Amino acid sequence: MREKIKLIGFYNYTVILTYIGMLIGFMGIMLVLKDNHVWALICLMIAGVCDMFDGTIASTKKDRTKDEKSFGIQIDSLSDLICFGVLPSVWVMSMSDKLGVLSFIPCLFILCGLIRLAYFNVDEANRQAATSERRSYYLGLPITASALAIPAVYVIGMFFKTPMYETGLIALLIVGICYVLPFHLKKPKFVGELLIVGFGAALFCIIIAEAVLR
Repeated sequence: MREKIKLIGFYNYTVILTYIGMLIGFMGIMLVLKDNHVWALICLMIAGVCDMFDGTIASTKKDRTKDEKSFGIQIDSLSDLICFGVLPSVWVMSMSDKLGVLSFIPCLFILCGLIRLAYFNVDEANRQAATSERRSYYLGLPITASALAIPAVYVIGMFFKTPMYETGLIALLIVGICYVLPFHLKKPKFVGELLIVGFGAALFCIIIAEAVLR
């Protein structure tokens, strides 16, 4: 009897949140193209929340095969490139209708994100082959940092009337370089996670209020 042909990929609940996050990130890109920058930022932050929990959800399935784990790593990185690489770059670039010399910065930002994610995939595969323990530190800045950095730029621009395009370019340059700098960043504990979540929640509330009141 011939083996039944299946769709390419692995399909279980562990990948659903990653797919949702990617779709929300792509929706943010489309919103930028329609000049809806505030809701695009909201999509960026929601995608960041999805990325926070997709790994935790995946770890609850104890019988995943080696291929399923590898697939999870790959799709997570591909989703991250769309959500936290392309979306922030497009958002910042859309703040100006001119393509000046500094337009290389968003390109560099995406390239640094791509390199970081590809290196992470190799490193994580090797780490999982050697140990089942959870990662205790990051090498370089996690790519999801843009989900807080770009909204912070927007909120700062709201309150202090700073030029959004120039400030956004500076943020992309700093964050992008930090993606590939080989420094050790310890994963936050409970208090650190609370501070990050609190900061993100404050930004989210301000941006939501801005979106609703417009």
